[in-house]
Amino acid sequence: MATSPSSTVLHCDVLIIGSGPAGLATAQATVQGQQSVILIDDNPRAGGQIWRQGPFHALPPMAKHYLSVLSADALIYLPGCKVVAVDNQCVIAETAGKHQIIHYQRIILCTGAKEKVLPFPGWTLPGITGAGGLQALIKNGLPMTGERVVIAGSGPLLLAVAETVKKTGGNVVGIIEQTPLHRLFWFGLQLIHWPEKLRQAITLVPLKNYYKNSMVLGVEASAEGKLTGVYISNKGQKQKLSCTRLACGFGLRPNTELAQLFGCLLDEQGNIQTDAWQQTTIPGVYAAGECTGIGGSELALCEGFVAGFAASGKYTLAEKWQKKRIKWRRFAATAAQTFKLNTEIIRALTPDTLICRCEDVRLKELEPFQDWHSAKMATRCGMGACQGKICSAILHDIKHWAIPSPRIPLSPVSLETLTAEVDKTTD
Repeated sequence: MATSPSSTVLHCDVLIIGSGPAGLATAQATVQGQQSVILIDDNPRAGGQIWRQGPFHALPPMAKHYLSVLSADALIYLPGCKVVAVDNQCVIAETAGKHQIIHYQRIILCTGAKEKVLPFPGWTLPGITGAGGLQALIKNGLPMTGERVVIAGSGPLLLAVAETVKKTGGNVVGIIEQTPLHRLFWFGLQLIHWPEKLRQAITLVPLKNYYKNSMVLGVEASAEGKLTGVYISNKGQKQKLSCTRLACGFGLRPNTELAQLFGCLLDEQGNIQTDAWQQTTIPGVYAAGECTGIGGSELALCEGFVAGFAASGKYTLAEKWQKKRIKWRRFAATAAQTFKLNTEIIRALTPDTLICRCEDVRLKELEPFQDWHSAKMATRCGMGACQGKICSAILHDIKHWAIPSPRIPLSPVSLETLTAEVDKTTD
């Protein structure tokens, strides 16, 4: 079929989805292999969450080094580009109101992760965000001067968010970590195997307002609905912290929607399954970074190089990064064991806790059901604006329901893009 004036058809040897650390490492590897490369990302700037560029965030030298690949002659970089659908060795994407049809020989998914959010009474009030969500807002210019912030949940991200808040003038009145002290102490001892992480931990661990083995019970709001305080359980005792913002996150979960659309299999933890070369269960489809398992930027870089060199046929170069990958996979396993979710957080949920914020479905309404499909048909859970992306993940964590398979379009798009067809034989 002929394409419309607002569509573009592109061809490449390797298509990379995502420009975080994994995607940038993949791009560096593939351009070294004399491959024609297209790198797309739905964010307006490259770097992912950890290297997010913004007015209040200075990039480290390492980030600048990896971002330099964007100027490579063999690479086309398309920011603000959302994948809408996939077909036989091509994807349909949209950027700036124009749809792109991109044909490729091999594709590498570096789609990163999403924040793991768990509900509690009052979690939908204004002023309450995910921990990583608040960090992204700050890096994009959200003013924090005068804000009193509670950061709750689990994992090293809480400390990084606290540091970001303090650097931009906010006051961190409490870090609420659900992990008990003995596991945190064990984790600290293990960091001797990763000196760079040990140094980082020493600089980030706060000397005060750090509550261990604690969790959020609920919130307090003014008559106008503004957040004024957070109730926490600290060592079994209920305590109130006055605040104007609450950032709550329990680590990350792999972003696997696009991989599932390709038909790639996931492992028992919900990560994209890959082999030693980062190839998925679908030939020609590779994956690297947090979408294959949460492990941090160091592991993402290693996996990105392995995937990029393997997809380029440079297996000797890939092997060097495979050895480095072992070290950081061990760190990932150690962190996962340390910050595993305390079941008390799930048991503490009240029947009136809101699960689907789009359709106002509460936990008690979902109790009669055993799976996502039956609950959705009876309660409209997941039928709102987010298409179940939030509540399906919550129900996976608290009721162990399987996350539903994604459907196209993967994100809201123009009608023209939605109706676009792909000519499988010619441009």
